[in-house]
Amino acid sequence: MLHPGAEPFSTHNKDLDKMAQRLINPRISLLTAVVAAALLAACGGDKGDKASQTAAKVNKEEITVHQINFVLQRQPGLKPEQAEAASRQVLERLIDQELAVQKAEEQKLDRDPRVVQQIEAAKREIIARAYIERVGESVAKPSNDEIAKYYNDKPALFKDRRIYSLQELQVEAKPEQFETLRAKLDASKSLNEFVEYLKANDFRFTGNQAVRPAEQLPLASLDTIAKLKDGDSLVSAAPNGVSILYLVNSRSQPVDEARARPAIEAFLLNQRKTEAVQKDLKALRDTSKIEYVGKFAQPAPAAASAPAPAELPASDAAAPAPAASGLDPASISKGMGLK
Repeated sequence: MLHPGAEPFSTHNKDLDKMAQRLINPRISLLTAVVAAALLAACGGDKGDKASQTAAKVNKEEITVHQINFVLQRQPGLKPEQAEAASRQVLERLIDQELAVQKAEEQKLDRDPRVVQQIEAAKREIIARAYIERVGESVAKPSNDEIAKYYNDKPALFKDRRIYSLQELQVEAKPEQFETLRAKLDASKSLNEFVEYLKANDFRFTGNQAVRPAEQLPLASLDTIAKLKDGDSLVSAAPNGVSILYLVNSRSQPVDEARARPAIEAFLLNQRKTEAVQKDLKALRDTSKIEYVGKFAQPAPAAASAPAPAELPASDAAAPAPAASGLDPASISKGMGLK
């Protein structure tokens, strides 16, 4: 069965991607406390003086426990039992970094215009991110009713969840060739037969395949893909031709509401934070004087062609289904536009 006019198998929400990167892993604070306690004990306990916070001295400069903790906070996959070994590895890297900084300052590289520009750019980004995080902190968590409604409204993601074995072809073709390709694909007994037709008629194409659970597919395309039966295809126009998504086979693997709840709550909360930030920035733009200068004062040129739909990562073997024994918030976030 052919489904012409289906939306391209593509694109994640970039705004949600950015917001998700700023979420804090709840295990970080516990891990930091464990590391801090271990390091302070190694330093002889917290005696209230600066020495108790010093992990190493590099010439005249000190590296502190707080610096080590800050680096560890950016490694959310770390387990508490790994804290001691990880803290020592971090300390060695900080020592190397301090040596490089001291030598760079000796050579006055910190005054190099390019370095100064990078420092200022990083500073602006950090401050802006802090403000955006502050805006997000005011957002309320979704209620139990909202979580239940989302679960019931997305059967393809939960109640009727499936694991999909997919193949994708990107075929270079002219618009007048689209219908011929659709008809040939519909008449082909298999995708391999269609591929042989492309080769015989000198069509240029690329292909890849992957096994993906529902939560790792683009959320905007999931309902369309969920309607496919094994052997069905989706055909859509691409900037340079035609994109074809072929469902080799699939298997049912539903997820109950109890297992889905943490991932749904995280997604809805992230979505609200994104909306709050966008609303706040719009209000700031509306109340600020923004003047475009020079070439930027001119109307923007016509938009370039949209990029081709994102391809599935090539895979020689089936990728593991991370949510097979439970719904992993990290994996579901990929399909929901989060990372």
